[in-house]
Amino acid sequence: MLPPTSHPILTCAAAGAWEAACLGGDPAREWTAMAAAGRAVARGIRQDWRETGRWPRAPRLLVLAGKGHNAGDAFLAAAELLGDDPAARVDVALIFGAASLRPLAARAWRELATRAGSRLRVLRHEDLDTAPWADVVLDGGFGFSYRPPLPEAARGWLRAINARSAGLRAAVDLPTGWDEADAFRADFTYATGIVKTPLLGLAVAGRLRYLDLGFFPADAEDPAEVSDRVLVPGPLLQAVGARRDPSGDKRHHGHVLLVGGSRRYPGAIMLAAQAALHSGVGLVTAAVPATLAPAFAAHLPEVMWLGCAETEEGGLALDAGVAIRRGAGRATAWLLGPGLADEPETLALAEDLVKDAAVPLVLDANALMPAIVSAGRAPRILTPHAGEYRRIADETMLSAFSRPDRVTVLKDAVTRISAGAETYHSLGGGPVLARGGSGDVLAGLTAGRLARAPADLLAAAVTAVAWHGAAADRLARRRGQVAVRALDLVAALGPVLRKGGA
Repeated sequence: MLPPTSHPILTCAAAGAWEAACLGGDPAREWTAMAAAGRAVARGIRQDWRETGRWPRAPRLLVLAGKGHNAGDAFLAAAELLGDDPAARVDVALIFGAASLRPLAARAWRELATRAGSRLRVLRHEDLDTAPWADVVLDGGFGFSYRPPLPEAARGWLRAINARSAGLRAAVDLPTGWDEADAFRADFTYATGIVKTPLLGLAVAGRLRYLDLGFFPADAEDPAEVSDRVLVPGPLLQAVGARRDPSGDKRHHGHVLLVGGSRRYPGAIMLAAQAALHSGVGLVTAAVPATLAPAFAAHLPEVMWLGCAETEEGGLALDAGVAIRRGAGRATAWLLGPGLADEPETLALAEDLVKDAAVPLVLDANALMPAIVSAGRAPRILTPHAGEYRRIADETMLSAFSRPDRVTVLKDAVTRISAGAETYHSLGGGPVLARGGSGDVLAGLTAGRLARAPADLLAAAVTAVAWHGAAADRLARRRGQVAVRALDLVAALGPVLRKGGA
């Protein structure tokens, strides 16, 4: 059965076969899917526009259209974006002319023409030289049925359009000519119904958005031999935000121990603690160098701060191990790493703690050292960025390095989570996460979720990553990508649950 929190990522051929089986060749069902795709693309563009400002009062659209369903999706998205604004305008570049449109694309074309009326103009290639700047360039050229090489007619349009400035460049499903030098260069690609494998790591696709059109109902059999999946945050966020047990107390919701902090990096453990407090865990204990504990306790009194022996340089000393083990009490999960010094003594302490750990762990930052990662037998979640991953895995493939008792969260523009057999791709977050502290927030959130359910490492990792990404999307759409802090990300964790998404 399909996991309810993710959907398979398919090759273009497999996606075509799956979609055909879902729609059964019925034009009415295909039209319904096309209309849903158009609405979803338009909604996605409006939401993503908010990361840089308000939607224009009189938007100007430019649509590049091929012959088939991608063109139809783009036409219907443009019609939605035009709305009833009499000042809105749309220019359409028909690569092969209106007469070449397939039946459903032709129907969508008529819908756009009816909605737009005099606000629509069909462009000739030479008109691009004088066409006004576009708020949105919408690529509906070729979808998963594309086979190289690009037709010359399409290549000419793409070169001209890529050379133009635009507010937002959006591709429907796949950027036209995605594997060629003249490919459409998107800011966002909206994968309609199914995420296709060519999109993974594709630079010209920009940021990926998955638009779920209902092709994967919960009772559907999983396509064979699928190892890559895309997270569907909605069900995950609903589960996190569900009502808590009215008869439970703090001990029923888990107890997480955080170990980290140093004079050089004091803020990282604070961010991790803030996120852990927001994770839903019942109790949070944090072991930090003794000189940091009083100020931290004044700032976050909900955390039980454990001041520990420290080195001359302000990191945790090897002697801190006794106090940390004693203070851990009944902790159900540990986090080691945020703000941890890289002194040999501190790293030796971390290795000893991991060797002796009897509960699941999250290892982050300077705890992601080969000797520490391989120490002991406790199950663990690793949260490296690309450089840290190379340090511990020697560029081994993520699925080969990971296993059920060593789940890896590889942080990147698209964060990947693997327990070995399958890899889950999180499309949330984006550039707003490219700032110091966002990884500490994710580590604290992951540890808090693990402490609540220590037996399921993968669920804790997947839930934390999806929640973190959704909060980042919400933050970017309300505050922009630039003038924000990692603490703002923590503040968005609660509202994103109550609002059901970004």
